Amino acid sequence: MSSQEKESSGGGESLLTVVVALVANGLLALAKSVAAGLTGSAAMVAEAAHSWADTGNEIFLLVAERKGARPRDEEHPRGYGRSTYIWSLVAAFGLFSAGAMVSIWHGVTDLLHEPHEGSTTFVVNYVVLAIALVLEGVSFLQATRQVRGAARRLDLHPLRYVDRTSNPTVRAVFLEDLAALIGIVLAAAGIALHQVTGNAAYDAIASIAIGVLLAVVAVFLMRRNMEYLLGEALSPGLRSQVLGRMLEHPEIERITYLHVEYVGPARLFVVAAVDLVGDDTESHLAVRLRQVEVDIETDDLIEDAVLTLAQPDDPDLKV
Repeated sequence: MSSQEKESSGGGESLLTVVVALVANGLLALAKSVAAGLTGSAAMVAEAAHSWADTGNEIFLLVAERKGARPRDEEHPRGYGRSTYIWSLVAAFGLFSAGAMVSIWHGVTDLLHEPHEGSTTFVVNYVVLAIALVLEGVSFLQATRQVRGAARRLDLHPLRYVDRTSNPTVRAVFLEDLAALIGIVLAAAGIALHQVTGNAAYDAIASIAIGVLLAVVAVFLMRRNMEYLLGEALSPGLRSQVLGRMLEHPEIERITYLHVEYVGPARLFVVAAVDLVGDDTESHLAVRLRQVEVDIETDDLIEDAVLTLAQPDDPDLKV
Protein backbone atom coordinates (compact mmCIF):
# COMPACT_ATOMS: atom_id res chain seq x y z
CA MET A 1 0.00 0.00 0.00
CA SER A 2 2.51 2.58 1.09
CA SER A 3 5.04 2.03 -1.66
CA GLN A 4 2.72 2.90 -4.54
CA GLU A 5 1.17 5.97 -2.95
CA LYS A 6 4.47 7.13 -1.53
CA GLU A 7 6.03 6.97 -4.97
CA SER A 8 3.08 8.83 -6.46
CA SER A 9 3.62 11.72 -4.07
CA GLY A 10 7.13 12.23 -5.49
CA GLY A 11 8.29 14.89 -3.04
CA GLY A 12 11.79 15.39 -4.48
CA GLU A 13 10.61 15.11 -8.08
CA SER A 14 7.76 17.55 -7.37
CA LEU A 15 10.30 20.11 -6.15
CA LEU A 16 12.36 19.68 -9.33
CA THR A 17 9.23 20.08 -11.45
CA VAL A 18 8.35 23.36 -9.71
CA VAL A 19 11.89 24.73 -9.98
CA VAL A 20 12.08 23.97 -13.72
CA ALA A 21 8.71 25.69 -14.24
CA LEU A 22 9.77 28.69 -12.11
CA VAL A 23 12.95 29.30 -14.10
CA ALA A 24 11.18 28.91 -17.45
CA ASN A 25 8.27 31.17 -16.53
CA GLY A 26 10.50 33.84 -14.98
CA LEU A 27 12.60 34.15 -18.15
CA LEU A 28 9.52 34.12 -20.36
CA ALA A 29 7.72 36.75 -18.30
CA LEU A 30 10.58 39.20 -18.89
CA ALA A 31 10.84 38.41 -22.62
CA LYS A 32 7.09 38.62 -23.23
CA SER A 33 6.82 41.89 -21.32
CA VAL A 34 9.52 43.45 -23.51
CA ALA A 35 7.83 42.14 -26.65
CA ALA A 36 4.43 43.43 -25.51
CA GLY A 37 5.90 46.86 -24.82
CA LEU A 38 7.60 47.02 -28.22
CA THR A 39 4.70 45.76 -30.34
CA GLY A 40 1.57 46.68 -28.37
CA SER A 41 0.14 43.23 -29.08
CA ALA A 42 -2.85 42.41 -26.85
CA ALA A 43 -2.12 38.69 -27.20
CA MET A 44 1.47 39.26 -26.09
CA VAL A 45 0.25 41.30 -23.11
CA ALA A 46 -1.96 38.34 -22.18
CA GLU A 47 0.97 35.97 -22.54
CA ALA A 48 3.14 38.25 -20.37
CA ALA A 49 0.42 38.35 -17.69
CA HIS A 50 0.14 34.57 -17.96
CA SER A 51 3.87 34.06 -17.42
CA TRP A 52 4.05 36.55 -14.54
CA ALA A 53 1.08 34.82 -12.89
CA ASP A 54 2.72 31.41 -13.40
CA THR A 55 5.99 32.70 -11.95
CA GLY A 56 4.20 33.90 -8.83
CA ASN A 57 2.34 30.61 -8.65
CA GLU A 58 5.54 28.59 -8.70
CA ILE A 59 6.83 30.63 -5.75
CA PHE A 60 3.63 29.86 -3.84
CA LEU A 61 3.98 26.18 -4.77
CA LEU A 62 7.55 26.14 -3.44
CA VAL A 63 6.20 27.58 -0.19
CA ALA A 64 3.49 24.91 -0.24
CA GLU A 65 6.07 22.14 -0.61
CA ARG A 66 8.17 23.54 2.24
CA LYS A 67 5.30 24.21 4.65
CA GLY A 68 3.55 20.91 3.98
CA ALA A 69 6.70 18.83 4.47
CA ARG A 70 7.13 19.77 8.15
CA PRO A 71 6.76 16.79 10.53
CA ARG A 72 3.81 16.66 12.89
CA ASP A 73 4.14 17.96 16.43
CA GLU A 74 2.02 18.28 19.58
CA GLU A 75 0.14 21.30 18.23
CA HIS A 76 -0.49 19.61 14.86
CA PRO A 77 -0.82 15.86 15.52
CA ARG A 78 -1.93 15.27 11.92
CA GLY A 79 0.97 17.20 10.46
CA TYR A 80 1.08 20.25 8.23
CA GLY A 81 0.10 18.53 4.99
CA ARG A 82 -3.11 20.53 4.56
CA SER A 83 -1.08 23.74 4.35
CA THR A 84 0.02 22.45 0.93
CA TYR A 85 -3.57 22.75 -0.27
CA ILE A 86 -3.95 26.21 1.29
CA TRP A 87 -0.90 27.63 -0.47
CA SER A 88 -1.85 25.85 -3.70
CA LEU A 89 -5.30 27.45 -3.43
CA VAL A 90 -3.64 30.86 -3.08
CA ALA A 91 -1.53 30.11 -6.17
CA ALA A 92 -4.62 29.13 -8.18
CA PHE A 93 -6.40 32.33 -7.17
CA GLY A 94 -3.33 34.27 -8.30
CA LEU A 95 -3.56 32.60 -11.71
CA PHE A 96 -7.24 33.59 -11.89
CA SER A 97 -6.80 37.23 -10.85
CA ALA A 98 -3.35 38.16 -12.21
CA GLY A 99 -3.49 35.96 -15.29
CA ALA A 100 -7.05 35.38 -16.46
CA MET A 101 -8.68 38.66 -15.45
CA VAL A 102 -5.84 40.85 -16.74
CA SER A 103 -5.85 39.02 -20.09
CA ILE A 104 -9.61 39.27 -20.52
CA TRP A 105 -9.72 42.91 -19.40
CA HIS A 106 -6.94 43.94 -21.77
CA GLY A 107 -8.51 42.08 -24.69
CA VAL A 108 -11.94 43.62 -24.11
CA THR A 109 -10.39 47.08 -23.74
CA ASP A 110 -8.60 46.72 -27.09
CA LEU A 111 -11.81 45.53 -28.75
CA LEU A 112 -13.82 48.51 -27.48
CA HIS A 113 -11.13 51.14 -28.06
CA GLU A 114 -8.44 51.79 -30.61
CA PRO A 115 -5.56 49.55 -29.48
CA HIS A 116 -2.10 50.96 -28.88
CA GLU A 117 0.17 50.20 -31.81
CA GLY A 118 3.84 49.68 -31.13
CA SER A 119 6.39 48.51 -33.66
CA THR A 120 5.00 47.60 -37.08
CA THR A 121 7.08 44.45 -37.20
CA PHE A 122 5.70 41.17 -35.92
CA VAL A 123 9.06 39.40 -35.88
CA VAL A 124 9.72 40.17 -32.20
CA ASN A 125 6.47 38.47 -31.19
CA TYR A 126 7.20 35.37 -33.25
CA VAL A 127 10.74 35.06 -31.90
CA VAL A 128 9.59 35.37 -28.28
CA LEU A 129 6.75 32.90 -28.83
CA ALA A 130 9.17 30.41 -30.42
CA ILE A 131 11.50 30.69 -27.43
CA ALA A 132 8.46 30.34 -25.14
CA LEU A 133 7.41 27.18 -26.95
CA VAL A 134 10.81 25.63 -26.29
CA LEU A 135 11.07 26.63 -22.62
CA GLU A 136 7.47 25.75 -21.81
CA GLY A 137 7.96 22.49 -23.66
CA VAL A 138 10.93 21.60 -21.45
CA SER A 139 8.92 22.37 -18.31
CA PHE A 140 5.93 20.42 -19.61
CA LEU A 141 8.10 17.41 -20.44
CA GLN A 142 9.40 17.34 -16.86
CA ALA A 143 5.86 17.54 -15.49
CA THR A 144 4.63 14.91 -17.94
CA ARG A 145 7.49 12.58 -17.02
CA GLN A 146 6.50 12.73 -13.36
CA VAL A 147 2.78 12.33 -14.10
CA ARG A 148 3.25 9.37 -16.44
CA GLY A 149 5.57 7.58 -14.02
CA ALA A 150 3.17 7.94 -11.11
CA ALA A 151 0.13 7.09 -13.24
CA ARG A 152 1.83 3.94 -14.51
CA ARG A 153 2.58 2.75 -10.98
CA LEU A 154 -1.04 3.28 -9.99
CA ASP A 155 -2.42 1.84 -13.26
CA LEU A 156 -4.21 5.10 -14.16
CA HIS A 157 -4.46 7.19 -17.30
CA PRO A 158 -2.18 10.25 -16.89
CA LEU A 159 -5.08 12.73 -17.07
CA ARG A 160 -7.04 10.63 -14.60
CA TYR A 161 -4.05 10.72 -12.28
CA VAL A 162 -3.81 14.52 -12.59
CA ASP A 163 -7.43 14.80 -11.51
CA ARG A 164 -7.21 12.31 -8.64
CA THR A 165 -3.73 12.81 -7.22
CA SER A 166 -3.48 14.17 -3.70
CA ASN A 167 -0.37 16.11 -4.77
CA PRO A 168 -1.57 19.62 -5.71
CA THR A 169 1.87 20.72 -6.88
CA VAL A 170 2.04 18.13 -9.65
CA ARG A 171 -1.51 18.93 -10.74
CA ALA A 172 -0.87 22.69 -10.82
CA VAL A 173 2.41 22.58 -12.75
CA PHE A 174 1.12 20.05 -15.30
CA LEU A 175 -2.08 21.99 -16.05
CA GLU A 176 -0.38 25.40 -16.03
CA ASP A 177 2.29 24.19 -18.46
CA LEU A 178 -0.36 22.63 -20.69
CA ALA A 179 -2.35 25.88 -20.63
CA ALA A 180 0.85 27.80 -21.42
CA LEU A 181 1.47 25.74 -24.56
CA ILE A 182 -2.13 26.20 -25.71
CA GLY A 183 -1.86 29.91 -24.92
CA ILE A 184 1.23 30.23 -27.13
CA VAL A 185 -0.70 28.70 -30.03
CA LEU A 186 -3.64 31.07 -29.45
CA ALA A 187 -1.33 34.09 -29.23
CA ALA A 188 0.52 33.11 -32.42
CA ALA A 189 -2.78 32.61 -34.26
CA GLY A 190 -4.13 36.00 -33.15
CA ILE A 191 -0.90 37.82 -34.08
CA ALA A 192 -0.73 36.05 -37.46
CA LEU A 193 -4.33 36.97 -38.31
CA HIS A 194 -3.62 40.54 -37.26
CA GLN A 195 -0.61 40.61 -39.57
CA VAL A 196 -2.44 39.06 -42.54
CA THR A 197 -5.69 41.05 -42.27
CA GLY A 198 -4.44 44.25 -40.68
CA ASN A 199 -7.28 43.91 -38.15
CA ALA A 200 -6.06 44.19 -34.55
CA ALA A 201 -9.33 42.68 -33.30
CA TYR A 202 -7.88 39.20 -33.84
CA ASP A 203 -5.06 40.07 -31.47
CA ALA A 204 -7.56 41.21 -28.83
CA ILE A 205 -9.71 38.10 -29.31
CA ALA A 206 -6.63 35.94 -28.74
CA SER A 207 -6.01 37.82 -25.48
CA ILE A 208 -9.57 37.11 -24.33
CA ALA A 209 -9.28 33.44 -25.34
CA ILE A 210 -6.06 33.09 -23.33
CA GLY A 211 -7.80 34.69 -20.33
CA VAL A 212 -10.75 32.30 -20.56
CA LEU A 213 -8.36 29.35 -20.79
CA LEU A 214 -6.52 30.50 -17.65
CA ALA A 215 -9.80 31.06 -15.82
CA VAL A 216 -10.95 27.50 -16.55
CA VAL A 217 -7.65 26.02 -15.30
CA ALA A 218 -7.62 28.28 -12.22
CA VAL A 219 -11.20 27.45 -11.22
CA PHE A 220 -10.51 23.72 -11.60
CA LEU A 221 -7.38 23.98 -9.43
CA MET A 222 -9.22 26.01 -6.77
CA ARG A 223 -12.06 23.49 -6.70
CA ARG A 224 -9.75 20.49 -6.28
CA ASN A 225 -7.76 22.16 -3.49
CA MET A 226 -10.98 23.07 -1.69
CA GLU A 227 -12.21 19.48 -1.98
CA TYR A 228 -9.04 18.18 -0.36
CA LEU A 229 -9.26 20.80 2.39
CA LEU A 230 -12.84 19.73 3.08
CA GLY A 231 -11.91 16.02 3.13
CA GLU A 232 -11.52 14.24 -0.21
CA ALA A 233 -12.75 10.66 -0.21
CA LEU A 234 -10.28 7.91 -1.02
CA SER A 235 -10.64 5.80 -4.11
CA PRO A 236 -12.27 2.41 -3.37
CA GLY A 237 -9.02 0.65 -4.26
CA LEU A 238 -6.89 2.66 -1.84
CA ARG A 239 -9.49 2.35 0.92
CA SER A 240 -9.46 -1.43 0.47
CA GLN A 241 -5.67 -1.40 0.70
CA VAL A 242 -5.80 0.53 3.97
CA LEU A 243 -8.41 -1.88 5.36
CA GLY A 244 -6.43 -4.91 4.23
CA ARG A 245 -3.19 -3.61 5.69
CA MET A 246 -4.86 -2.96 9.06
CA LEU A 247 -6.43 -6.44 9.12
CA GLU A 248 -2.95 -7.91 8.66
CA HIS A 249 -1.95 -6.57 12.07
CA PRO A 250 -1.65 -9.54 14.45
CA GLU A 251 -3.55 -7.73 17.24
CA ILE A 252 -6.62 -6.84 15.12
CA GLU A 253 -9.28 -9.54 14.84
CA ARG A 254 -11.90 -7.54 12.92
CA ILE A 255 -12.82 -3.99 11.88
CA THR A 256 -16.41 -2.73 11.95
CA TYR A 257 -15.91 0.95 11.06
CA LEU A 258 -13.29 2.75 8.99
CA HIS A 259 -13.00 6.42 8.13
CA VAL A 260 -10.01 7.60 6.09
CA GLU A 261 -9.33 11.09 4.79
CA TYR A 262 -6.42 12.97 3.29
CA VAL A 263 -4.57 15.37 5.57
CA GLY A 264 -1.90 16.17 2.97
CA PRO A 265 -0.31 14.80 -0.20
CA ALA A 266 -0.12 11.01 0.23
CA ARG A 267 -0.91 11.40 3.95
CA LEU A 268 -3.95 9.84 5.60
CA PHE A 269 -5.84 10.18 8.86
CA VAL A 270 -7.46 6.89 9.92
CA VAL A 271 -10.31 6.36 12.40
CA ALA A 272 -11.41 2.77 12.99
CA ALA A 273 -13.49 0.63 15.34
CA VAL A 274 -11.70 -2.67 15.95
CA ASP A 275 -11.86 -5.87 17.95
CA LEU A 276 -8.55 -7.02 19.34
CA VAL A 277 -7.66 -10.69 19.58
CA GLY A 278 -8.29 -12.41 22.91
CA ASP A 279 -9.98 -11.08 26.05
CA ASP A 280 -8.44 -8.50 28.30
CA THR A 281 -9.25 -5.99 31.02
CA GLU A 282 -10.26 -2.46 30.09
CA SER A 283 -6.99 -0.92 31.24
CA HIS A 284 -4.92 -3.42 29.27
CA LEU A 285 -7.12 -2.91 26.19
CA ALA A 286 -6.38 0.82 26.26
CA VAL A 287 -2.64 0.13 26.30
CA ARG A 288 -2.94 -2.42 23.50
CA LEU A 289 -5.07 -0.08 21.38
CA ARG A 290 -2.50 2.67 21.70
CA GLN A 291 0.29 0.31 20.68
CA VAL A 292 -1.67 -0.79 17.62
CA GLU A 293 -2.14 2.89 16.69
CA VAL A 294 1.59 3.43 16.94
CA ASP A 295 2.24 0.37 14.78
CA ILE A 296 -0.20 1.57 12.10
CA GLU A 297 1.37 5.03 12.05
CA THR A 298 4.74 3.52 11.08
CA ASP A 299 3.31 3.19 7.57
CA ASP A 300 4.58 6.13 5.50
CA LEU A 301 1.08 6.76 4.16
CA ILE A 302 -0.67 7.08 7.55
CA GLU A 303 -0.04 10.33 9.39
CA ASP A 304 -2.33 9.63 12.36
CA ALA A 305 -4.55 6.75 13.52
CA VAL A 306 -7.28 6.76 16.15
CA LEU A 307 -8.78 3.40 17.20
CA THR A 308 -11.76 2.58 19.36
CA LEU A 309 -13.38 -0.70 20.38
CA ALA A 310 -16.03 -2.14 18.09
CA GLN A 311 -19.57 -2.92 19.24
CA PRO A 312 -20.12 -6.69 19.51
CA ASP A 313 -23.10 -6.76 17.13
CA ASP A 314 -21.62 -4.52 14.40
CA PRO A 315 -20.93 -6.31 11.11
CA ASP A 316 -17.34 -6.85 9.96
CA LEU A 317 -15.84 -4.84 7.11
CA LYS A 318 -14.47 -6.98 4.29
CA VAL A 319 -11.66 -6.15 1.88
